[in-house]
Amino acid sequence: MTSGVASLDAETIALILDAVRTYDQFDEDIDPYGEHDMGRFTVDGEDYYWKIDYYDPTLTYGSDDPADPDKTLRVLTVMFGSEY
Repeated sequence: MTSGVASLDAETIALILDAVRTYDQFDEDIDPYGEHDMGRFTVDGEDYYWKIDYYDPTLTYGSDDPADPDKTLRVLTVMFGSEY
């Protein structure tokens, strides 16, 4: 848990997770390769970015086959826009 999460109330966290879950605003600026693994949105006047990274099962290296769930762990990061 990052220090920023501790300052967010449960309602704001729920709104952020819903914004990630329902995100459909992909464009060339945020998603130049069409992978739909990054986005930006605003909740309660605060800008956020989210990103999905694809790691090997040990979380040490990038996955050599992100499409294979047996070889890949996906990690979601959500950050304040000011942290980007």
